[in-house]
Amino acid sequence: MFVVSSQKKESPTSNPLPLDGGGCGWGCSDISSPHLIPPPQGGRTFFLVLLFSTAVLFSVAHSSFSAEPSNENRIPYVIQKMESAVKGMEDYTCEVEQFFFQNGAEDQSYHFKFYFKRGKRIRVDFSHPYSSLSIFYNDGDKEATVMPFRFMPTLKFRFSIDNPMIKTLAGQRIDQTDMGYFVDFMSKNLKRVKQGEDEFYEDGEQVKFLFWAKDYIEEKSNEKYRVSISQKHWLPIRIERYSLEDRPLEITDIKNYFINSHLEEKLFNP
Repeated sequence: MFVVSSQKKESPTSNPLPLDGGGCGWGCSDISSPHLIPPPQGGRTFFLVLLFSTAVLFSVAHSSFSAEPSNENRIPYVIQKMESAVKGMEDYTCEVEQFFFQNGAEDQSYHFKFYFKRGKRIRVDFSHPYSSLSIFYNDGDKEATVMPFRFMPTLKFRFSIDNPMIKTLAGQRIDQTDMGYFVDFMSKNLKRVKQGEDEFYEDGEQVKFLFWAKDYIEEKSNEKYRVSISQKHWLPIRIERYSLEDRPLEITDIKNYFINSHLEEKLFNP
């Protein structure tokens, strides 16, 4: 609301406001003009109060929209970004290096390329320690197809997804390996497991934080996860799994994401 005070002395057809660029603009009074007189003191006070209130309200509203999440909301904020990223993915590939520990020391490692297509179609191509092994899985199946030699595609076997031969060393099934499963796991445990000391780091390229959760295999014992998230894709690039005594259990490094590259159906057909 703007307060303008003007008073006519003679002509009813004269313009009450200087709209042609002469004199003052909106909300002011040209005291030297015979057609305008200063506004009453009360009107000027009201205008200043209104202007100040508007500025304060705008400042508060702006800060509420642009402020960074508070300390207790930082991890939920990151998980929401990850959930949005997963929902927007029709397919993706990535390269994975996985290290398993025994009594705190590195014991075994696996390298593979991971393929995913919406509908939970999964393909895993190993390069170490199996140089030519591939595993194929379709959502809802109780079995996965194992091709021991990619150069011999007719040689293949079917195994139950609960068979230890095609589980990870930690006991993870093939249907528990995609990013959607991991993000759901984080979201669920954020609500059910009390978080410990605050550890959060951000540098504009990645976010790293410490996260308490049930073990992702049997969901019985509590564990710690130190998770690094790329802010380019809002997907994990490193997942470190520890016991509550800080003994390392498993480390997974993930790189070279290719997202929504329209993977062909035949890639997932053994």
